[in-house]
Amino acid sequence: MFSEERWLENEKKCAVVRKPKPGRKRQELLAVALGVKVGVRGGFLWPPLKLFACSQISSLVRRAALTHNDNHFNYEKTHNFKVHTFRGPHWCEYCANFMWGLIAQGVRCSDCGLNVHKQCSKHVPNDCQPDLKRIKKVYCCDLTTLVKAHNTQRPMVVDICIREIEAREISNADERLEAVHDVLMLLPPAHYETLRYLMIHLKKVTLNEKDNLMNAENLGIVFGPTLMRSPEDSTLTTLHDMRYQKLIVQILIENEDVLF
Repeated sequence: MFSEERWLENEKKCAVVRKPKPGRKRQELLAVALGVKVGVRGGFLWPPLKLFACSQISSLVRRAALTHNDNHFNYEKTHNFKVHTFRGPHWCEYCANFMWGLIAQGVRCSDCGLNVHKQCSKHVPNDCQPDLKRIKKVYCCDLTTLVKAHNTQRPMVVDICIREIEAREISNADERLEAVHDVLMLLPPAHYETLRYLMIHLKKVTLNEKDNLMNAENLGIVFGPTLMRSPEDSTLTTLHDMRYQKLIVQILIENEDVLF
């Protein structure tokens, strides 16, 4: 008969013998999670099994992030699939089956990086979420791709440009006159005096509008391109600036007694 101490000692030794190696334990757990049976020669299956697991996990994480992202704007976007040659073993992220072949085994979305069989690409839902790492340009880019990549309702460049313009196109009449007056004070004395004298004359011209049909707006159209000529000798720039040239000269004429 063994003593109690001897029995406990033998039990500890048996426990050490039965304890699997850490690496083997990880293989078995992953195999169970994926529904794959790993036998005695399972070590040979371990490298491709890990690749398969990584592809499946990345796909699940990607789709879970889209499902639970409350800030995601629900713009439907189709995937931009292109034939791709994968290096090493690869699995389809839609059907979870192996991609066979040495070249052109499947297709990859150039916007989000989703990898699937060519046949499976026809069944993938329109849930593409572009990755900023893959979107290299703002202009000449698909609009839906751009806004989904930045997770915004509109392209950021549109918001930035409109805010800048609105911060400069002043709506309050008094504030607008004050801004124009501040700019006039920056003119050299000779330019200021010449402009002041001309505006006084043009103001007198508008007093005879019934006879000459020249109001402040019409005079702005005539004198604007001359007084507010763009430093760039470009026809396109000149056409673009005409509206603002006319508006400034009109303001100067109508408010010459306040501005000068």
